[in-house]
Amino acid sequence: MPLPRDERIVALGEKLIEQFDAIFGVHPGFRSAHAKGILLRGSFTPGAGAGRLTRAPHIQRESTPVSARFSNSTGLPTIADNDPSADPRGLAIRFHLGEHVHTDIVSHSADGFPTRTGEEFLEFLKAVAASGAAGGGSSSALDRFLAAHPAALAFAQTPKPMPVSFATERYFGVTAMRFINDEGQARYGRYRIVPQSGEQHFSADEAKPKNPNYLFDELGGRLGSGPIRFHIRVQLAEPGDVVDDATIHWPAEREIVDFGTLELSSIAPENAREQQKIIFDPIPRVDGIEPSGDPLLELRAAVYLLSGRRRRKSPEIEDRSSASPPVAS
Repeated sequence: MPLPRDERIVALGEKLIEQFDAIFGVHPGFRSAHAKGILLRGSFTPGAGAGRLTRAPHIQRESTPVSARFSNSTGLPTIADNDPSADPRGLAIRFHLGEHVHTDIVSHSADGFPTRTGEEFLEFLKAVAASGAAGGGSSSALDRFLAAHPAALAFAQTPKPMPVSFATERYFGVTAMRFINDEGQARYGRYRIVPQSGEQHFSADEAKPKNPNYLFDELGGRLGSGPIRFHIRVQLAEPGDVVDDATIHWPAEREIVDFGTLELSSIAPENAREQQKIIFDPIPRVDGIEPSGDPLLELRAAVYLLSGRRRRKSPEIEDRSSASPPVAS
């Protein structure tokens, strides 16, 4: 996974990490965002119609091994699972195609993103830092930003109920991808990842008394009863739909393709060390799936790589993943 060639993107990525540090503090060995997480192992089985969408290698195989990471939002590795700031939740999936060969999906539980560009997102983070949103203080700077950016205001106001389990939450690919099949036909689409067990959320009153690590503690027992399954789907764009702006939703009636089934069967061994090592990539970098022109993609790749390199240089995190770790990198 290389850094973007554009030095301006790399510099902007570094500034974003600096803002995450200003808001959440520096926590060596942990991610700048979505710091608290857990890594699982499993497999992916392609959907019956996925071959008409893409020629990607994991669609041509009967099954592909995967690693998947559930996470809470923020750069706080000890954030309580029932803290409202822990939303949106994250789900990153790595498809292992061969030795040192892979492609990833990075998603979160909110449909969309607060800003179209990285520069706007940096403004947003500066407003959050100035407002003391991570530890109290006036919210005037953030209020001014949201008033001037309707998409960010809509994102902030969208309800984000707390899930009963990571396994009962739905997740969305933030940016569009370009899917190409064997005949060279290309369609733009966005991932939608839906729990087989159905969506289940707590009300605010129900979530308040929950254990601060209830989502992580719950996974071990759930896996003891059988695998966790998700349906990975792709919502397809139609001609005229905007495909390079993560703040814009496509109409709900757009065609949905069954991409395949994700089955998670176990918590990864040496969990914290594995999380400290793995760097997910929002850019597919695989034949049959290409990035769209969304300006967030190269920037997100830079941020993930810069944060990952810093994380790997830190001393190894103590691994406490024999059951379900309350804190992981």
